[in-house]
Amino acid sequence: MIHPIPPGTRDVLPDEMAELRAITSRLRAVFEHAGYGEVWTPALEYEEVLRIGDERAAGAGYRTFDEQGRVLALRSDMTIPIARLVATRFAEAHAGDPLRLFYEGRAWRVVADATGQQREFLQCGMELIGVPGAEGEAEVIALALTALGEAGLVRHRVGLGDGALYRTLLTALEVPEDSHADLLEHLSRRDLAGLARRVDDLALARDARRLLVALPELRGGPEVLDRAHGPAAGEALEGLRVLHAALERRGISDRVILDLGLVRELGYYTGAVYEVYDPAVGFALGGGGRYDELIGRFGAPRAACGVTLDVQRVHIAQAAEERLR
Repeated sequence: MIHPIPPGTRDVLPDEMAELRAITSRLRAVFEHAGYGEVWTPALEYEEVLRIGDERAAGAGYRTFDEQGRVLALRSDMTIPIARLVATRFAEAHAGDPLRLFYEGRAWRVVADATGQQREFLQCGMELIGVPGAEGEAEVIALALTALGEAGLVRHRVGLGDGALYRTLLTALEVPEDSHADLLEHLSRRDLAGLARRVDDLALARDARRLLVALPELRGGPEVLDRAHGPAAGEALEGLRVLHAALERRGISDRVILDLGLVRELGYYTGAVYEVYDPAVGFALGGGGRYDELIGRFGAPRAACGVTLDVQRVHIAQAAEERLR
């Protein structure tokens, strides 16, 4: 008799488990060497806490109830629980000092049964709290690149954009608010053809429609910032210039691809966003960004940025690279 497991989950046998443990050990060693301390948060959170962080993070979770009837959800995101932890457990002790944290854990997301997408993710990531601006983001990006190199990758790159850029453009061009989520969903899936069709359906001036379609197609080196334009876009573009310069000073700008169509699925990002890629595979290995307003939803506001890496996807990329050598 075959006893199935839920679609999007999988059993891991000893040989693969040893390889996954080796990857996480190397990632953790890089974070620890850089002065990051490990934290652990519950797999179950109160749903209302996840909703404070981002409405979509709560909606993506599996729900149950505790003895008092309060709604619990399996975490679908690691950053929101850590924002809660920082606001409540480090409110006084580290209020004026940078706080460097890393974690390893699992997260879960609801997916359609037939899509082949993962429901359960093994993640390893880091959060840098209390360091505003480009230097904080450059530290996180540099450590992510270093950690993946220690895990055995050599072809990995970082896509870099700004999470507020397209949202700001939608508001400045007076795109109806009830269309924002749909347009951003197409953008997050990199469905630029679908985005163009949806933009064409809007009752906007021709120049506005052209800008909404053309801006996300800009991808490459710092020259794309000179080609970009749009109402209220200047602050985001200048922020990317400053960050690219900080990455140049660290000697890693050649590993970064500016991508003005890059947005993250969750809406709490307030500045630079990034995704980690490897040309040996056709999916992102992880991502992150700046989220300066998130911790303030649980307590005193603090600047913050971070990155999450999907350990199983890193493992797949590692194997794919080895086949190409």
